[in-house]
Amino acid sequence: MATGSSNYWEDLRKQARQLENELDVKLVSFSKLCTSYSHSNARETRRHSPDTTPLLNGSSQDRMFETMAVEIEQLLTKLTGVNDKMTEYSSTAGVTSINAALMHTLQRHRDILQDYTHEFHKTKANFLAIREREDLLGSVRKDIESYKTGSGVNNRRTELFLKEHEHLRNSDRLIEETISIAMATKENMTSQRGMLKTIQSKMNTLANRFPAVNNLIQRINLRKRRDSLILGAVIGICTILLLLYAFH
Repeated sequence: MATGSSNYWEDLRKQARQLENELDVKLVSFSKLCTSYSHSNARETRRHSPDTTPLLNGSSQDRMFETMAVEIEQLLTKLTGVNDKMTEYSSTAGVTSINAALMHTLQRHRDILQDYTHEFHKTKANFLAIREREDLLGSVRKDIESYKTGSGVNNRRTELFLKEHEHLRNSDRLIEETISIAMATKENMTSQRGMLKTIQSKMNTLANRFPAVNNLIQRINLRKRRDSLILGAVIGICTILLLLYAFH
């Protein structure tokens, strides 16, 4: 019976040591993944060029993180189960009094499990914090780029609006100048019309006062008309004669 119990205890110890070794390897890889994620994102934050893109992008590292976290949690669960079985074995009547070294071994395995659990949760929390920070910084960078892009478009629109406004102001100024010239021309024409009416009124008054002068002016006008008619007739006859001579 004692031999069977001893073999059972040794099997539990072997399982515990095997799980602890696997956990040790997994936790080292898990810590390296967290460190590489931090460094790669730091480089990507400082440089935004295709040549500096890390070999593993954020999505690949996130998938690796989730996979490794699940594997480590499964190993921790198995190791916890083995430790529970070792605790049950050590609680069996008479075992404690048989060998005090057994209790020391059990306590060491418990401490290792506690250390691995603490290290896992600490590394996982650091990874999640880094990822959350990088997501926040990425969101901020996108907002900044969107703001810069929107500001550039708004600046171009504002520039076009200002140019259009300047064109409208120039057009308004030209229209105002044209209206001013037209008003000045109208005023000059109105003034000249008044002057002509005044001259005509004075001439009518002068003609009414001096009928002889009026008659003389009328005779002069009639003679001018007669001279014009005679001159026109002579020119017409000469033209006809020249045409007849030319086509004869």
